Amino acid sequence: MRTKCRHLINSSIFTCFLCLLVLFVASDAMAVTKLRLSMQPTPEAFIVHRMIEEGIDKKADFAMEMIYADSGVSQIEALPAKTWDLANLGGTPMLMGALRYKAYMIALSADDGYNNMVMVRPNSQILTVKGFNPKYPEVYGSPETVKGKTILLPTVTAAHYAAYGWLQAVGLIDKDVVLQNMEPGQAMSAFDSGVGDVVVVWVPFSLTGISKGWKIVADGAMTKASVPLVWTTSREFGDKNPDVVKRFMSLYFAQVDRYLSELKNNRQELVSKARKMFKDWAGMEMETPMVDMMLETYKMFDLKQNLQMLNATNKESEAFVMMKNVAGFFTENKRFTQAEKDQVLKTDFITDKFIK
Repeated sequence: MRTKCRHLINSSIFTCFLCLLVLFVASDAMAVTKLRLSMQPTPEAFIVHRMIEEGIDKKADFAMEMIYADSGVSQIEALPAKTWDLANLGGTPMLMGALRYKAYMIALSADDGYNNMVMVRPNSQILTVKGFNPKYPEVYGSPETVKGKTILLPTVTAAHYAAYGWLQAVGLIDKDVVLQNMEPGQAMSAFDSGVGDVVVVWVPFSLTGISKGWKIVADGAMTKASVPLVWTTSREFGDKNPDVVKRFMSLYFAQVDRYLSELKNNRQELVSKARKMFKDWAGMEMETPMVDMMLETYKMFDLKQNLQMLNATNKESEAFVMMKNVAGFFTENKRFTQAEKDQVLKTDFITDKFIK
């Protein structure tokens, strides 16, 4: 009798153990993945913010957190501290991240050339000369009107690259002007108070300048100094969590398709939602026409375009050529040595393995 009872007790314990094991495995399989995303105030941030607001992340077993960033330089500086898992930033600081930390460039989110604007006050003498260089007929300025001017901008960013393209178009280089390094918001405030002769910032900061009556003398697209906005992750996080990165990118690109469809078919409502997000999350009060202009000028890349631009079959990919041009900019401006340029371009930092 005792033997039978002992057998029943042992069987019950074993059954309970199996049930607990099943529950543990099931719970682990349904575990929510925490994902920290470093974002600047751009349409990409709107897309991610909406995923969180609508619970789209939770339905995909993510718990996303958005971390505000002023610039790509600060994002790359934070990479070693592991304060974020994925970041959206300009291709210019991305290259620095690839050199210093072998960070992955996993996707292109937008063409940042149109968004980086070189701006002056309405009374600037720079506006008296247009088309000095016949190759760039829409660009304002000349060696005489630009040389010696003080330019406010965040250095080693897409804005710096746009300024570099502008200076080249008017026959000058960095040494011919005074570059004053400031974060975008700081540069805007300083320029508004009368500091400097030129300011170079990106959307949405540049749109605020337009609303103040400042004039665009060039942008990255005008001078063929376009650089992409990209998604990046550390090599450590990407290699350890490839499925997590793939799941996020798949979810993100599905929302990009939704955004592009709304931009075409339901623009007014999209602009209204984006305006609210910029106020609530970024603390930026933007008038509706400015938000509308931002969404109009912002050239977002979808998954199909990414697969084409990252395709390196039998040749250099389009993305690689863009980054090679940025590396040339770094080298010319003594930010990279020739050896560092060669080193970073040999690194396998550009990859499509997270979006296939």
